[in-house]
Amino acid sequence: MEKLMIAGGRPLRGTVQISGAKNSAIALIPAAVLSETPVTLDNLPALSDVAIYCELLQELGCSVDWNGDELSIDPTHIRSVPMPNGNVKKLRASYYLMGALLGRFGEAHIGMPGGCNFEPRPIDQHIKGFEALGAVVTNENGALHLRAKELRGAKIYLDVVSVGATINIMLAAARAKGTTVIENAAKEPEIIDVATLLSSMGAKIKGAGTETIRIEGVESMHGCRHSIIPDRIQAGTYMIAAAATKGDVLIDNIIPKHMEALTAKMQEMGVHIYEMDEAIRVVGQPEYQSVDVKALVYPGFATDLQSPMTSLLTQARGVSILTDQVYSNRFKHIPELNRMGAKIKVEGRSAIIEHAELHPAKVKASDLRAGASLIIAALTAKEGVTEVTGVEFIDRGYDRIVENLSALGAEVWRE
Repeated sequence: MEKLMIAGGRPLRGTVQISGAKNSAIALIPAAVLSETPVTLDNLPALSDVAIYCELLQELGCSVDWNGDELSIDPTHIRSVPMPNGNVKKLRASYYLMGALLGRFGEAHIGMPGGCNFEPRPIDQHIKGFEALGAVVTNENGALHLRAKELRGAKIYLDVVSVGATINIMLAAARAKGTTVIENAAKEPEIIDVATLLSSMGAKIKGAGTETIRIEGVESMHGCRHSIIPDRIQAGTYMIAAAATKGDVLIDNIIPKHMEALTAKMQEMGVHIYEMDEAIRVVGQPEYQSVDVKALVYPGFATDLQSPMTSLLTQARGVSILTDQVYSNRFKHIPELNRMGAKIKVEGRSAIIEHAELHPAKVKASDLRAGASLIIAALTAKEGVTEVTGVEFIDRGYDRIVENLSALGAEVWRE
């Protein structure tokens, strides 16, 4: 079992380059199967989730060439084959193959997805959208079978704002007949990134990034080259780590506007932050003030940064309250932080966080962002080495994390 070993107490200093967004990449890769000709993605992050998706596309008959941060996908010989088990069980975002294959072939047979299991995340809004477009959805031995003689545009209102459902419906609707309107759509930057790729492939999409998206279906789509946006969650994690260690870090290759909710809260705490065109410099301070944080859908404070932010708030004077309005039970990292000396109580959707000096311990990551939280806590702890297991979750979302932290002066290694 692999583990991360982290000797804390060292301020992070230097520059870190942010890779392409994980949450974009895992939607853009399946989107490529809608094309009749090759698609090339640039600025691709080197993550285990990306590797699994490449294997899934190869199982479908696609030719995949991954070279550095460039991925070429040739869907010329793709075929719709049942995928009830195997790699789809390892990857939450495998559900995007439902929308992509439904749009391309009018049929998909995909097992229920896996991934991080911090809370049950139903896909009822995805199914609602597929059915509105004319698909018949059945559950056959734990796998979903989607069939449509013909996909037709429809008006779809999402009962809850869902990034996954918004993207999945976009994928299926891109090649449906007529116009689809998605209301109460998610507004995340990754939605815009997917819409940009689809538009470059020949789709007709308006309103991405707003609550109403209009998609006029097209008969065929073609290949293109597309550069993935920077990963705002990875960027935010390094911003938080810089502040928690009282360091001085330049986070490069980012879109500062995507970080506004986090930047505002960190400045409220007393962190010094300097914005540039494509970078943010974070300068830690000797003391921080407590703040209240609410995780909301974009453009609010990102739920994926809730766990890392918890670790920083242990270093703030007073009592902070962190509430997650997106997921009700995303607090599995808190018992592990308390093992490191944190003083945190969970009440419903909120965590009540008191100031505490953290110390090394043996802890386990239960999901991707919980792992990031434990790494930040370990970097903050003094006099000893923290052992973090559950590394396979961390590798799902953080490209070259050991190398990046080491370059910033951290003492971290794998065993």
